[in-house]
Amino acid sequence: MAVSANRLELLQIADAVAREKSIDREIVIAAMADAIQKAARSRYGQETNIRVDINTKTGEMKLQRLLEVVEHVEDPATQIYLELARDKNPDAEPGDFIAEQLPPMEFGRIAAQSAKQVIVQKVREAERDKQYEEFIGRVGEIINGTVKRVEYGNVIVDLGKGEGIIRRDEQIPRELFRYGDRVRAFVYDVRREPRGPQIFLSRTHPQFMARLFTMEVPEIYDGVIEIKAVARDPGSRAKIAVVSRDSSVDPVGACVGMRGSRVQAVVAELQGEKIDIIPWSPEAASFLVNALQPAKVAKVVLDEDAERIEVVVPDDQLSLAIGRRGQNVRLASQLTGWDIDILTEQEESERRQKEFAERSALFMDALNVDEMVGQLLASEGFASVEEVAYVDVDDVASIEGFDEDTAAEIQNRAKDYLDRREAELDEKRKALGVADELREIDGLTTPMLVALGEDGVKSVEDFAGCAADDLVGWSERKDGETKRFSGALSAFDVSRQDAEAMIMQARVKAGWVEEASEEEAEFDAAEDEQA
Repeated sequence: MAVSANRLELLQIADAVAREKSIDREIVIAAMADAIQKAARSRYGQETNIRVDINTKTGEMKLQRLLEVVEHVEDPATQIYLELARDKNPDAEPGDFIAEQLPPMEFGRIAAQSAKQVIVQKVREAERDKQYEEFIGRVGEIINGTVKRVEYGNVIVDLGKGEGIIRRDEQIPRELFRYGDRVRAFVYDVRREPRGPQIFLSRTHPQFMARLFTMEVPEIYDGVIEIKAVARDPGSRAKIAVVSRDSSVDPVGACVGMRGSRVQAVVAELQGEKIDIIPWSPEAASFLVNALQPAKVAKVVLDEDAERIEVVVPDDQLSLAIGRRGQNVRLASQLTGWDIDILTEQEESERRQKEFAERSALFMDALNVDEMVGQLLASEGFASVEEVAYVDVDDVASIEGFDEDTAAEIQNRAKDYLDRREAELDEKRKALGVADELREIDGLTTPMLVALGEDGVKSVEDFAGCAADDLVGWSERKDGETKRFSGALSAFDVSRQDAEAMIMQARVKAGWVEEASEEEAEFDAAEDEQA
């Protein structure tokens, strides 16, 4: 009866620990088996291979020593001769294991303490794993908790089955928390760490506001309205772009709610943060005009390659478009993903006049014509001498006051100028030491070769070792702002695809790669187009 009582007590302890820690009973029993195994090794020798089995229904415990079957025994504590093993199991082969039953053992004080430590450690690890698995699935959700304590400005939040932390930089400015305060926050990261899972919470994350709107606006929860982008200046101002999948539902009106009830509930949670609800548009220009509200926009010019957008506003709208300390334009840039340059109508007019004067001066100097002819060419939209030289002669002759003879003379002068400039640049290329072989790469012009030489790219091997970024430049976006880095050919109209094609030509010419067949080239082009 004593043995039965001990068995029953073992299972009762396992059940109690499993309930208290909210972990699987099997994990607790496995931890007990590991603890008994460690205690048994301290008695029979650390090198001994011991297996402990605990019956989860009866609590019966089996203690066995595993011996490896070998032909030549080197360690009697862990190995057994093949002949002896076959006395116990006729089918035994070298490499198999024979289990020998060990007698029940009494735990001494030290062994019991050691077993207890193993059980505690295993249970703690299981508890941490369960906590991690529970919260890792809640990343991206809003969670409720109670302030447990405040340490050096960081708020520790009791989440019931764990603790989260709202770091100082993840709190809304001027927001104060005290012990026992109820708090809602966004779970943005959960990490495994030696002291247990770390749950990182935020009240400044853009998605915190998006989730609050999802909770307040049934149409967003149901998927009728979609939140496309969010930009926040925590505690001050925010912009949220929404679009409706149902033409009969106004996305902005639904988010505002009756008499502003829905948006005000979100504003109250965000400590009075002002929120602009923007209708999203697939057209970048329209979306940007909406994003710059309440300012009115007169004109928009997009540069898709550089991901920059130029906005022209009336003179009296400039301060409104920029916002206090640049807040409005900064949030609009974060919302749309474009870099925004804002000009007034007067500034744009002055810039156009300056560009017109520069183009007129260029034509006057290059073509040896008077000011009126230079201005006529510039006003007709010609931006370079190359355009004048190689357009159809009728396009030049169609300018008011020009005839065919005048157009032909102007084109001849343009071609002569380009020939002279080409010769000068070619001399400069040679002086820089740029190899003649580079001229054979399709797409590279003499001005480009000079620019490459000035950047230290002088041979086919040098060019083959370049990346596309080295040629056309690259952008890095950080904290909602994009920083542009120039490449060797940034001053020329060269796309990234053109740069990659030229680099591949150089690598083939240098013998680094084999030239792709026509079919492979078509396949790669199709893949690039799909990407």
